[in-house]
Amino acid sequence: MYSYPEEERSLCALEMRSFFGKDTDNKVLESFVEVDPSRSPFMKERIRVIFEEENFQDLLKQAETLDLDGATFKVNYVKNSGLVKEEKEGFKRRRMVEKEIGLHVYGEADFDHADRLFGVTNVNGRWVFGDYKKSEPVWLQHQKKPHEYSTALGTRVARAVANIAIPIPHDIKAIDPCCGIGTVLVEALSMGIDIVGSDRNRLIINGVRENIEYFGLEGEVNLADIRDVTEHYDVAIIDLPYNLCSVISDEEQLEMLQSARRFADRLVVVTVEPIDEVLKAAGFMITDRAVAKKDILGLFTREIIVCE
Repeated sequence: MYSYPEEERSLCALEMRSFFGKDTDNKVLESFVEVDPSRSPFMKERIRVIFEEENFQDLLKQAETLDLDGATFKVNYVKNSGLVKEEKEGFKRRRMVEKEIGLHVYGEADFDHADRLFGVTNVNGRWVFGDYKKSEPVWLQHQKKPHEYSTALGTRVARAVANIAIPIPHDIKAIDPCCGIGTVLVEALSMGIDIVGSDRNRLIINGVRENIEYFGLEGEVNLADIRDVTEHYDVAIIDLPYNLCSVISDEEQLEMLQSARRFADRLVVVTVEPIDEVLKAAGFMITDRAVAKKDILGLFTREIIVCE
């Protein structure tokens, strides 16, 4: 189950495609790929489906076969925000569904400290029931850092960018070679991603390290120019400098991206200006993209571009 502000619909869809290989417009996505909902700033809940039936009475019969092995349980009706208003279940109806299923599960219900949480909802004309997990908005905790930049990515966008770059962290080595104050680093490290950061601005390096340590995380941050990176990485994330304090020429921009082409197999770049031709000149092929607007009016827009 997904939720997102309209100005971040495109970004959310790109994150979906990175995780699942597809996206959806109705805020409910079905997939055989399992992702912890707390990884995404847009995922709100997940049901790992155990039973599905077109008829609610048949779902009740399935619930009777559930073996809890002595565990206590609780059933939550998960609201399907993808339904049109006329299709949505009212409060009384949702409580009735929870009660009916609870009465058909062989075991002891516990509304406060259940061993297992179950979710039930209606998706695409079918009833689904399974293990329920609610997202924990970890990224919200990262909004208050000891050191901040007014031009840095918001934590929600930064977390989505990290997911787009590294949807499956296993055996992936990543780098943020223009890490700024470390917003992307904090989000990536909090998800267990193996990522290092670097920046050529010596005035901010200690601030980046303090931000990481503030949240109880550990990560390597180096003082280095992107053009001097020598190690090889599976993926690089680059939020291109754009504000008045970090103006770069077209030639410098091309050099940065050519350097990334040299040391990374894959690139996710964040930019406020068109750079398709520069990316192609650097040797990258664009495979996907999204936009993230600061507000619904789109007065300030970033583009997130995925390259191979």
